Amino acid sequence: EFRIPYKPMARGQGRGNSGFYLQSRYEVQVLDSFGLEGIENECGALYRTRRPAFNMCLPPLQWQTYDIDFSPAKFDAQGNKTRNMRISVWHNGVLIHDRADIPNKTGAGKPEGPEPLITKLQDHGNPVVYRNLWMIDRTQPGTESISWLRLPPQGPPVPIR
Repeated sequence: EFRIPYKPMARGQGRGNSGFYLQSRYEVQVLDSFGLEGIENECGALYRTRRPAFNMCLPPLQWQTYDIDFSPAKFDAQGNKTRNMRISVWHNGVLIHDRADIPNKTGAGKPEGPEPLITKLQDHGNPVVYRNLWMIDRTQPGTESISWLRLPPQGPPVPIR
């Protein structure tokens, strides 16, 4: 979950800019895009790569959700890419990317490769607040069929600065 600040004088990327970086390569944009068009650099976009099917951004100061089902790119033993990254994203419960096939990193992401990298939150100096973050590694035996669970928030919100 994330909460975007109210910044009425800010414009464009200055309005609560942040993001979820999957494997430090693929960014799902976080931004105050309420009432905007929903283009490739707004909330829900796969940054500079793919716009969301719908702009589901709520007004600032409201808690919002992303549910992300992510399968990293696959590589053979020689390091040759055999399959693109695939991703589905639900923003506030609405499917905005449906098994999107992404051929390369997004925005300023690190280059693709066979090694798994960390998932991180992006900081652009905006007081975006996060809570209730969790991940399931579905590559582990017995986790392939896990469906999304909705857990109650654990502890206070964590501001990213």
